[in-house]
Amino acid sequence: MAIKIDSGLLEQACKEIIETILFCLPNAYKGTVYRIGKPPKMIAKRITSGMIDEERKIISWGLPERSEYNPPGKNFVDYRDQPGRPSEAMAWCVEKQKSWTAEDPKNDTRSVRLQVEGLLEDFHHMEPVLVRKDDLYVGNGSNPEYPKNSKGAFIWKDCDYVVVGVIKIHFQPNTIKKGSPETRVIKRLSRSLGTELLSYQLRQHSLDAMSQLAKDKLQSCNILADSLRNAITKSGLIFSLIKLELGFVREQWEQVLLRQSDQKEMKREAVLALNSVLKNMTQQTDELAVSLVGIQNKFLYLSLPPEQGKNWVCMQIEDKWDELLHRKPVGEEQTKEIRRGIDQLKRSLYLGRDPEILATYSELSESLKKEWVDLIYSDTDQVDFQFLDRLIQFLGDSSLNLPYQEKSRKGLIRLKALAETMGQLEQSTNVVLTQVLNGNGNGMIPNPDKPAM
Repeated sequence: MAIKIDSGLLEQACKEIIETILFCLPNAYKGTVYRIGKPPKMIAKRITSGMIDEERKIISWGLPERSEYNPPGKNFVDYRDQPGRPSEAMAWCVEKQKSWTAEDPKNDTRSVRLQVEGLLEDFHHMEPVLVRKDDLYVGNGSNPEYPKNSKGAFIWKDCDYVVVGVIKIHFQPNTIKKGSPETRVIKRLSRSLGTELLSYQLRQHSLDAMSQLAKDKLQSCNILADSLRNAITKSGLIFSLIKLELGFVREQWEQVLLRQSDQKEMKREAVLALNSVLKNMTQQTDELAVSLVGIQNKFLYLSLPPEQGKNWVCMQIEDKWDELLHRKPVGEEQTKEIRRGIDQLKRSLYLGRDPEILATYSELSESLKKEWVDLIYSDTDQVDFQFLDRLIQFLGDSSLNLPYQEKSRKGLIRLKALAETMGQLEQSTNVVLTQVLNGNGNGMIPNPDKPAM
């Protein structure tokens, strides 16, 4: 795997993601996670597989099946798309960085077993685990040379991401479709796995760097200047990951709160209405209209605090509509329809804390409900450990009954620990740099909690 982490931690992280998916998706019965090794070989190797029993209580682990992807794995050149041999779903996920859903095994064009042996595979979905290149190769200067496809072109040349793993989930017959809620859940959790693996690597990088610093003063100063400082600047990444997880918690809360509400599809209905108006009033080649459609579709998958989200809608959507209407005026009724759609987008941001909707939710006491809503909809601009502690404590309360509550709780615990580690690392770094630059260092890293002698 391009990410370098302890094999035990890797296997445990893979088991947790499979366990989460199998327990949360009742039509899923088996899961496997593959690691994609570092370039240029990019060996695809199965890490672990889990199968849940009929009562959906116990998961059995292991790699009992015969497979080319069992250790030691399969090189990229042996599974990439190649004329004259069967196409593989693994190649699609790795080369294209896109998911593959076998919703019709009889006509699965990437089933090697069907093409070679004439045997049907089961219904399944495969999802690549993506990590940004900039986050993965912090401080390394340049990206490695990636392998070539069968046409001789380097893969991922213009991509912002690398594939570090692939998740494969098997489903009961005729229960999985492309773009179904199950596939969106797996995509979301694949991001969580990528985040978790990246956090392990950042932590390992920090520990390795601190060990290296103790060797001598000059080498410590170079590493601090060239490597650790780059890592510390990624503290903003940790905060972004915390905000992403908080957004996911808000999505879960709104899913539960609005389950019986006729307003649960407000955001989607508004986006579809606005896209429909755009289609009728502009040509497909209109750059501003095309941009608006993309931005409005993107809004469907954002979960922002209300005030921040309202500002986002104003700047990213409403201002562009104003520009478009200035260029291409429409009738009064159509203008009103557009304004209604934009207002509906803004109102959708406040549904999770709407007093009337909250009044219908009786699983929490009024005091806890108010504190919970104030907590998850707060607009924080920095890492607040007291805030995280309270949020983690809330997520430990089973009465919330969120779909992926435990997974979010574990993710926030890990991110909080990583933020604390990075804070301690920055403190130690500043002490060493100050001592070295002042010319009174002795080559040892002092304890920042202990006064200098």
